[in-house]
Amino acid sequence: MAVETTPPPALAENRPQDEEPDVPRYADLLNCMRCGLCLPVCPTYRELGNETDSPRGRVALGRAVAEGKLKLSPNLVDHMYRCLDCQACVTVCPSGVRPADLIKATKVLIDRELPQPFIKKPILAGLLPRPRLLELAMLPLFLYERTGLQALMRKTGLLRHLPFNLGQMEEIAPDLEERPLRQTLPEVVPARGQRRLRVGYFLGCAQNLAFPSAGRDTVEVLAINGCEVVTPRTLKCCGVPQANYGAIHLARDMARNNIQAFESAGVDFIVTDCATCGSFTKEYASLLAGDEEWAERARAFSAKVRDISEFLVEVSYSERLGALRRRVTYHEPCHLVRGQGISAQPRQLLRSIPGIELVEMNESDWCCGGAGTYNLTHPELSRRVLDRKMRNVAATEAEVLVAGCPACQMQLRYGLRRAGLKMSSAFPSQLLAEAYRKAEG
Repeated sequence: MAVETTPPPALAENRPQDEEPDVPRYADLLNCMRCGLCLPVCPTYRELGNETDSPRGRVALGRAVAEGKLKLSPNLVDHMYRCLDCQACVTVCPSGVRPADLIKATKVLIDRELPQPFIKKPILAGLLPRPRLLELAMLPLFLYERTGLQALMRKTGLLRHLPFNLGQMEEIAPDLEERPLRQTLPEVVPARGQRRLRVGYFLGCAQNLAFPSAGRDTVEVLAINGCEVVTPRTLKCCGVPQANYGAIHLARDMARNNIQAFESAGVDFIVTDCATCGSFTKEYASLLAGDEEWAERARAFSAKVRDISEFLVEVSYSERLGALRRRVTYHEPCHLVRGQGISAQPRQLLRSIPGIELVEMNESDWCCGGAGTYNLTHPELSRRVLDRKMRNVAATEAEVLVAGCPACQMQLRYGLRRAGLKMSSAFPSQLLAEAYRKAEG
């Protein structure tokens, strides 16, 4: 007997654009066999033990909404937004169900159907698409860190008494440098020696604001490897925050802007050192698949995107590297290992540095609990997921914890401080840049 895949009336009524890729498809919701293979790999299920906080549970909730058996409600919203989007469920599903994608699609429906928090639109539509305004918004944090107020707050223990989760926000916040990278990095950085390629650098928001030195090292590594590096001034947020919060139309606006920016730059490849930006920009092709004007341009754009480690291995990077002599361990960002299928390349880069001892950690691909803003919206659950990661980190007895994602870096650095571990953290490109400098003398 054939399985019925025609959407019931409730689905059609609630989903006026059912054929769009950002809306749940009823046939996909039916594909879940409820086998349970996703349960042990899901961080929220492992911590909470609730069926409704598992991948198959969330798919079942989405199906119930589609069939008119369940209304969109604040309770359902909570279950959907407790997903970390680590995509571990996607990799183990024997039926090819992509629960993480179905959850994102349900968030689009939530955004359309339910009243949203008042702060959502000003941030997603007002702040993130405007790099200068975003940089200006970081000024209070910079002054807080540099005037001594931060030291006072931490010494007196007042952070524990701040309302609205401000205490944890302060602990997770990065130590800001004097200026964001966008303000100091030349639009075009020439290749060192003979030019091999003209490469675009996708400077993400977090890298620009929180880790400008790491971004500068990425550009230096590219230049050393014969790349002329272009960082378009018109570049904006990649669009992943908008997509993750259901504002898919805003994500498409970001994608169109960034495609046009790199088209004008005329680059051979587009390189990023942010796992999240890389994963999402590779999805521009599917994001704009239904747009006749932009579909082919998006496909061409996504085909050029590479993570920095992926790119260097692909173009045969220079191995004239000085010795660093450090014991390091590697955390695999979810959007790198599962979002892009990149696992071996960062390890290859690290092992090629003389003196580096790479110690594998248990569950290196287990989510750290950062997940963009998850550590702010779900602080307690985020900490529980982080604690598991920190136990595995501590067991390696490494000196340096390496990860190629700004969100992971902020979460992991918070975790190191919280666990009292005497360990530093770094991006792969930072260690490479240091090794190249050592070789140059």
